[in-house]
Amino acid sequence: MEAGLRRRALIAGLVLGMGCQAALAQSRPAPAAPPHAAGIDLNSASRDELMTLDGIGEVKADAIIRSRPFKVKTELVERRIITEALYDKINARVMVRAVPTPAPAAPAQRR
Repeated sequence: MEAGLRRRALIAGLVLGMGCQAALAQSRPAPAAPPHAAGIDLNSASRDELMTLDGIGEVKADAIIRSRPFKVKTELVERRIITEALYDKINARVMVRAVPTPAPAAPAQRR
């Protein structure tokens, strides 16, 4: 009989522990946003990062990389890299950061 009580106590403890764990999980703050929460930058994303976008495979990722730099993300459609339908799918997940332009070279000085 004592073994049966121990078993019941163990089961009750496990059930209570699981309930407390679930309650704690719900009260925790959401995890930090992923690194690309603002979007995947078309001007700096790797091939693998681009391929995380729905509808972007190896060929389209390579085409995006070859077509850099972009001033605005709509250039993906304007340059016919992707279709409007695909753009509508990925629009919220991509962005374009400004590409720094190199300073003009100083004119050579005459001697």
